[in-house]
Amino acid sequence: MPLLVRHEMLEVPTRGKGTVEITDAVQQLVTASGLQEGTVTVFVRHTSCSLVIMENADPSARRDLHEFFDRLVPEDTPWFQHTCEGPDDMPGHIRMALTRTSEIVPVSRGRMLLGTWQGVFLFEHRRALHRREVALTMIGTD
Repeated sequence: MPLLVRHEMLEVPTRGKGTVEITDAVQQLVTASGLQEGTVTVFVRHTSCSLVIMENADPSARRDLHEFFDRLVPEDTPWFQHTCEGPDDMPGHIRMALTRTSEIVPVSRGRMLLGTWQGVFLFEHRRALHRREVALTMIGTD
């Protein structure tokens, strides 16, 4: 059986800092690819946002995550030098470095094998609205 390899791009609009669930959009692209058994790699092409697999049933879990990162890497830190794009610039880069720019999710019978309460989220670390590019690579068999 030949190996299926597909690449797709997903554009994700953000409303500023916070998480945007992309689970359904990723699953739609997996389904459209015909992938039945394999993996999907999800990669965000930016340096001030990231990807997380997170609780998707109770929004308070994500609010706590946002609050944690606001306290862990506060804006307006006086010793940050990289501030040319504003006070959220360097904190955004640090938050990205502390999380991940990619996630690999197994696929079986055409469905991502996420746990019951798991979702894939783009984690925006900047205050401004953005349109983020997410690259997907699906590898396996159809």
